[in-house]
Amino acid sequence: MILTRSDLPLDRDSHSRFLPWLISFMVFLAVLGLAGILVLNEVAKKWNTGIGGTVSIQIPVSTETHNDELRLEKVLKVLVVIEEIESYKVISDEKLISLLTPWLGNIEKSNDLPLPTLIDVIFKSQSQNNTLFLRNKLVSLVPDVTVDDHQVWLERLVNLIQTAKALVICVVIFIMIATIGTVVFTTQTGIAIHREAIQVLHLIGAKDSYIAAQFAFRALSLGLKGGGYGLALGMPPLFGMRYFAQRMDEFLFPTLDLTLIHWTIIIMLPFVVAFVAMVTARLTVMRSLAKMV
Repeated sequence: MILTRSDLPLDRDSHSRFLPWLISFMVFLAVLGLAGILVLNEVAKKWNTGIGGTVSIQIPVSTETHNDELRLEKVLKVLVVIEEIESYKVISDEKLISLLTPWLGNIEKSNDLPLPTLIDVIFKSQSQNNTLFLRNKLVSLVPDVTVDDHQVWLERLVNLIQTAKALVICVVIFIMIATIGTVVFTTQTGIAIHREAIQVLHLIGAKDSYIAAQFAFRALSLGLKGGGYGLALGMPPLFGMRYFAQRMDEFLFPTLDLTLIHWTIIIMLPFVVAFVAMVTARLTVMRSLAKMV
């Protein structure tokens, strides 16, 4: 059996002892990078789902309370007749105070800060035309009303997240390339060290695929070993980031909970790296043996 027997003393090679540690470092970085990609993707999805297609209507406070109620009534009458609006809700003063507290401190007992009337509006579809139509309609009735479109800054934020995700993907790709290069160098060094033994195996009828399988199995074993170390080293930082993310205000930063699928992908990473190392070693040996005379 090829996988249970080795005619080459590959386990005695001193250079192979460093390969698991190099792979563990690569897997450690890849785990953090892959987790970053998954987290950024979830953050963009949550923000887009929670804020996309919504606008906020702000009615400033006037000097007369009766005038404020009249302006609010005018705005609500407009919202009722617009078919593109799915729902709307007037934000209570208690809710508004709770939203401002992280920024301004405790303002519940302060009478010096006039609180405007806020209305959250959700459209059936995301379109800037809806916001422009609503703004023009309301301004004609209540001149000092403002309509804030969340989609404007949300698109910029999502674009920033997508850029960061692309950079992280590039880092992961470079890590895989570095891993492949390390395996190629280690395999070629092993071929040079055991060149005479390989020639003897050729003389007794061993095929190139048989010799390549031994190098491949060795690379697979070292890849699994190093990948396991890298995964173990990557877990504490992941749980640490998750812990600190949960302590942040969810309004400012969504909870970074990785799903079962995400954890499965991360746990499978050492096996993927080990498989890549095995295939790389086999291809390297086959190519090198083809050039041997």
